[in-house]
Formats: sequence, C-alpha cells, structure tokens
Amino acid sequence: MNPLNRAPHFEAPNSHMSRSHCSSAVTKVPKAAILAIMMIIASPLSGCSGLGGSAPNAEVNADQTEINVGETVNFDARESSTPNPTIIDEYQWNFGDGNEKTTKQGVASHTFLSSGYHDVRVTVLNDAGETDKASVTIFVNSAPTVVLEMPGYIRAGDTATLDASNSYDPEGASMEFIWDFNVMSDSNNDGDPSNDADSVAPIAELTIENSGNRSGSITVVDDKGATSTTYWSLMVTSRTFNVVWEEQILDYEWSGYLEQGQSFTIEHEPGTGARVMQVNATLTLARDLIPIMWPEDNFTLSIDMQSGWSSFSSTQQDNVTQNSTATIERGEMNSYPNSGYTVTSDSKSVLEEALLNEAGERFGQGTWEWTITADQCDPDLPVDDVDPDQGNDWQLTVRVVVFVLRLSEVSS
Repeated sequence: MNPLNRAPHFEAPNSHMSRSHCSSAVTKVPKAAILAIMMIIASPLSGCSGLGGSAPNAEVNADQTEINVGETVNFDARESSTPNPTIIDEYQWNFGDGNEKTTKQGVASHTFLSSGYHDVRVTVLNDAGETDKASVTIFVNSAPTVVLEMPGYIRAGDTATLDASNSYDPEGASMEFIWDFNVMSDSNNDGDPSNDADSVAPIAELTIENSGNRSGSITVVDDKGATSTTYWSLMVTSRTFNVVWEEQILDYEWSGYLEQGQSFTIEHEPGTGARVMQVNATLTLARDLIPIMWPEDNFTLSIDMQSGWSSFSSTQQDNVTQNSTATIERGEMNSYPNSGYTVTSDSKSVLEEALLNEAGERFGQGTWEWTITADQCDPDLPVDDVDPDQGNDWQLTVRVVVFVLRLSEVSS
C-alpha cells in the first residue's frame, strides 16, 4: 500500500488502550483535505496587525473648490473605509499652504490666506498601522490691489481728482470700482452708510464746499467677487479773503409830466452788494414863470423800503419866486464798516452774504419805491371854462451814499 494513502496513526503514551483497539480507530483522510489544511497553515492570518489585506481606502471631498483669499473650505473624508476588523484611528490633513492638522473625525475646516492652487491631502491611518491618501485641489483667488492717487488737501469749493485707474487684479481679471465719498454719511438713505456707491468710474471728481476733514473709501471688485477696500482722508481748508469797504455815491434822476391825481413810481436797489449809509431826495416842480395868475400846484413824494422804513413829504412854498420842493433825508442808516482786514471763509459768496447781512446792519436792503403824486394841480382860474394848467413837470433827484463790499482772495 502507498504510504500517502494511509491515514496518520497516533498513539497516546501510557495509553491503556490496546494497539488493536487503537488500530480500529484509525480513519482515512482524503488527499484534497490534507492539501487544503497545508495551504491554510502556510497562508498569513487576515485581520491581524501587520498582516496584508488590511490597508484603508481614503476618500475626500470639499464643499467648494474655488474661493477667495480669506474664505473657509469644509473637507469631508468620512467616505474613507478600512477592512474589518480594523478601524480608522485618525485623519492627518495637509492643506498645501504650510498648515497641517490631525483629527479623529473625518471632517476638517480650513481658512486659506494665500492665493493660488493648493493640493489638500488627507492621510487615513487605521489601528493596524496601515495608511492611504487622497487629495483635492483648491483654487484660492487673490483680491485686487488698490492703487489710489489723490491730493492730500484742497480748498473749500475746489474739486479733487480721485484716481484708482492703476489698480490691478493679480489674475488679470476685469474689475469694478465703487466710491464712497463720505463714510459718515448715508447717501442712498438705506440706513447703512457703508454700502454707498457715489461713483463707479475708475477716476472720480469730488467737489467739497465746506472745510474740514473728509473720509471716504474706494472698493475694487474682481470677476469672482473678491474685494479690496482702501480708506482715504482729504483735508479741506478754508479760503482767506481781504475785506475792503469802498464808499460810493449813487445818483438817480427822473423828470416827467403828471396831471392832477396821477402818480409815478420808481424802483431801485441801492443796497445791492453794499451797506447803505444815507439818502437825500428832492422833488421839484419844474416851471418857467412865476405863478401870478395861478396858484402853485401841490404834490407829494413818498418812499417805501422793503427793510421796513417809509417816509412821506409834501410840497412847501414859502417864497413865490422859488419852485416848490419836497424833501426826504436820512443819515446814519447803518454804522461805518471796518475795512482792510483779512478773514477766512469756505467761499466768497458765503462771506459776502454774512458781511452784508450782519445783524443790525441791514437797513436799506431790498427794493426802494419812490412814488410821486400830482396833488391840487387844479382848480386854477379857468379861461373860457377851461383849466389852463391841468398838470406840471416834476423833477426828482436822489443821492444815496453806500459802502460797496470788495472781497479779494489771498493766495495761500
């Protein structure tokens, strides 16, 4: 008999069983079974530390793969797996920008502060010491760079040129410009002074009427929504003016014919750009002959000023050889102004208005109305039942003394 076809024979030492008894217990084992047992013994045990077939399988994904500098990406490696009976022990993260992190869970978040492409890699480690790696690429878009050129100061009323046209985007993308001319003011009235768009051009023109410090901002936005904001400050200085009051004499004349009951009104504004000091007005009846046959005609002269003063005068004749006259006079209407000094103001017009409308010095401002009325031109002694003198010629002369305001800007 071939020995390979014989089942092994074991005999326990010191056994009380007889050989014949033992021989009756011998069993034949098939050749295929013996080969299977030998292969199992020769092969490594699966699931044991350091043994093959237990390596994990790493997987990773990101909630976004394109961001702007300063934004955060959430990573998820929970789809990674490892064969039983091993378990994943930890996740080792390398974010590709010099930062690393180790977590026990398969999630991690990272804020990218540098632009460019970053290969984010996760290494999955199980308790058998086996590892696997997976990666995902993140593109971090850099914000535009603001280049601003502008003056350090201007005078009130001047225009400043704010130039951001040399700003650029590192990726070469197109850009938008948003100017806020006053960060302390809400120009669009939405309750938020930080979102105003007072201009959207690369170069803006800004005129400021009032002195003081003005603060604003320029925001540049690229095609992916990345923004860069630069805050600026502009000093606005007052202007300096030399103040001179120049005395002038204004003369007005009128002559004309009026019949009984007729009136004529003259309007003028001698206080325009000036301070009124005094006025002298005389209305004279023009005649060629001394009234012998007919009595002297009477008339009235009145003045009405918008500043709240009016006066009235009627003819007086004490000597028949003189023409009748009516006179209105007033002096010291305002105080004499100081002259030849300098003063600061945001604008010439503002200073002029302040000086001309100084409290207590406004007398004579506005329109003056002179009214001449022919009164008692008749009845005269009729000739053939006809009044030979139904009217007369009148002559009005007015002299007004004013101080005209002269402002000249002093170069700074």
